Amino acid sequence: MELPLTELKNSELGTITSIRFSRGQRRRHGQVSGGWGFERRLMDMGLTPGTLVTVVKSAPFNGPLEVIVRGSRLALGRGMAEKIFVEVER
Repeated sequence: MELPLTELKNSELGTITSIRFSRGQRRRHGQVSGGWGFERRLMDMGLTPGTLVTVVKSAPFNGPLEVIVRGSRLALGRGMAEKIFVEVER
């Protein structure tokens, strides 16, 4: 089942399937909330489709997520993490 990275609980694993703005929503040219620069930044951090991600900690009150990607720990803001969709590893 595919869902946003923010839906994973602590210690859960997921494989990145896509990076998009929201379920069913398509990008529009000139959109302020993201775009090629946003996707490029995620790719530079190693967050690419097919990559395994582990949620280490989800901060309370809609705080950032701490994740492990390719052996590195990253902190991702909720807005960024909501745009990363994963397939949950059970």
